[in-house]
Amino acid sequence: MSTWLDADGRFFSAQPQVQVLPLAPGRHCVVVDNALAHPQGLRDWACAQAFQPPVGYPYPGVVCDVPDVMSARLADFFAQHVRSHLGARRTLELSTRLSVISTPPASLAPIQWLCHRDRFLNERSEILFLACVLYLFPDAGFGGTSFYRPRLPPAETEQLVNDSQTLPADLFSARYGLQPGYMNGSNAFFERVAQVPAAWNRIIFYDGSLFHSADVGEAALMTPDAQHGRLTLNSFITCRRAAR
Repeated sequence: MSTWLDADGRFFSAQPQVQVLPLAPGRHCVVVDNALAHPQGLRDWACAQAFQPPVGYPYPGVVCDVPDVMSARLADFFAQHVRSHLGARRTLELSTRLSVISTPPASLAPIQWLCHRDRFLNERSEILFLACVLYLFPDAGFGGTSFYRPRLPPAETEQLVNDSQTLPADLFSARYGLQPGYMNGSNAFFERVAQVPAAWNRIIFYDGSLFHSADVGEAALMTPDAQHGRLTLNSFITCRRAAR
């Protein structure tokens, strides 16, 4: 039996505690406590894996793939307990990885100084791109997840995001008055509208097209060592939107 399953072969708890947190009109975050049946088993398994820097996306740390069967268990849990709360129906695609934030604040690229969207989809789209984060660290001081809304008009927000991806750090800083570091609260460009604290064995699901960011509360303590760092399980879920 896999070490991340309990004695009855369960990955997720038989008694999850599900709450729905409003974020914006028609948008919610589903917060599930007591999520896994054997969370320490998954943490121990994760700490034995080889993490590597990501390729092709700007995650500020190291990542590790997980077995397909783990993603399948997550997909089943999502369909049973979460999907209807987020206005989704049939799941089209789901990918999962383990992640540890570890980049020092001074070494972040400008795109990592801001909150972000995993993917932007028009609200009229028939597709939803959802995401989830499972907190697998016992120290809540490492931070949870915050959600934001832009303070600028859409065109100016898009320019800001584009510049964060293309300008050198010194030019981006001079243009927008921002300094290297993890975002942890409102600034001149984004207002924090909700904050979900980290908690052991808590998993959250949300619309990845909303601006959001990890709350890296103790950035000086970030380490790529999964045993002592901000270890999370992350999944990205593409679904059909439910009929409206």
